[in-house]
Amino acid sequence: MTRMSIAQLTDRSRTIFQQIVETYLDTGDPVGSRTISRSDGISVSAATIRNVMADLEEAGLVSAPHTSAGRVPTDLGLRLFVDGMMEVGNLTKEEREAIKGQCVASGKQFENVLSDATKALSGLSQCASLVMVPHQDARVRHIEFVPIAADKALVVMVSEDGVVENRLIDVPLGLPTSVLVQATNFLNARLAGRAIDDVLSAIDAELASHQSELDDLSEKVVKSGLAVWAGDDNHPSTLIVSGQSNLLENVQVADDLDRMKQLFDELERKKDLIKLMELAKDGRGVRLFIGSENNLFSLSGSSLVVSPYMNGANKIVGVIGVIGPTRLNYARIVPMVDYTAQVVGRLL
Repeated sequence: MTRMSIAQLTDRSRTIFQQIVETYLDTGDPVGSRTISRSDGISVSAATIRNVMADLEEAGLVSAPHTSAGRVPTDLGLRLFVDGMMEVGNLTKEEREAIKGQCVASGKQFENVLSDATKALSGLSQCASLVMVPHQDARVRHIEFVPIAADKALVVMVSEDGVVENRLIDVPLGLPTSVLVQATNFLNARLAGRAIDDVLSAIDAELASHQSELDDLSEKVVKSGLAVWAGDDNHPSTLIVSGQSNLLENVQVADDLDRMKQLFDELERKKDLIKLMELAKDGRGVRLFIGSENNLFSLSGSSLVVSPYMNGANKIVGVIGVIGPTRLNYARIVPMVDYTAQVVGRLL
């Protein structure tokens, strides 16, 4: 199959292809030559349009579902349209105010702010929305090593929002309590009021240079304690999903219902979604995953529009976005996701 780029499309092909995509995204129905011939800016016959549509189909940009004479854009076609032809719209003042108003952080805990942000996104987009919340965002109020057995200790961390979490670590048999006290004092002096992830590298450097004035046993305990809080395997990110019911509102045929059921199954596999959203943390700005471009959505035919958000140190700490069928209003949802990520970042 020969694949075309935008530069390879003639002006006529580009105009007809754009009309197919925009009409499909608006109606969800296959687009026929007669519909296109009635569109503004189209001055060729239906027969000519059909020939162009055949060329676009051969190039893999559109397809004919079932026995319909109309065409719908393929995932490849949607990617071509989104990257090179789509004009991103602007949010209205009301939409901006709705997002900001929903996300106001006064008196709220961090995860509540993000939960409200997803509710704002799902309400405005009429799709499902999701946000990845990294564990390391919590600021530490107090951390302590508590002996519970001859070779075990409990690392207790209290965050500034009042959440208490425990992790079990191995310690040398018969370790003196004074070593745990020293490790506790060392970490509290460096962590109180800060997130572990923000100071982890500085603590590692201090330990590596042996400037910490800790003895060998205390240093080992400190490293063990940090490891259980900083490791990705021990600390998976949290995924908050809102508005799944919106995905069922526009279901019209049995095939659509089957795809939505598949998408619901994919939303339940949060670990896979988190891995996908982690990819968006590699760069700034909005990122799109369209349909079969990703194995996770190959069955449901869904798209994910996500953007990373940053903390006060201008560091990317999480990802927020919208998920739904590939027939998303990308021109409207892209700026919506981008603006929400900016609002969340400012609140942090």
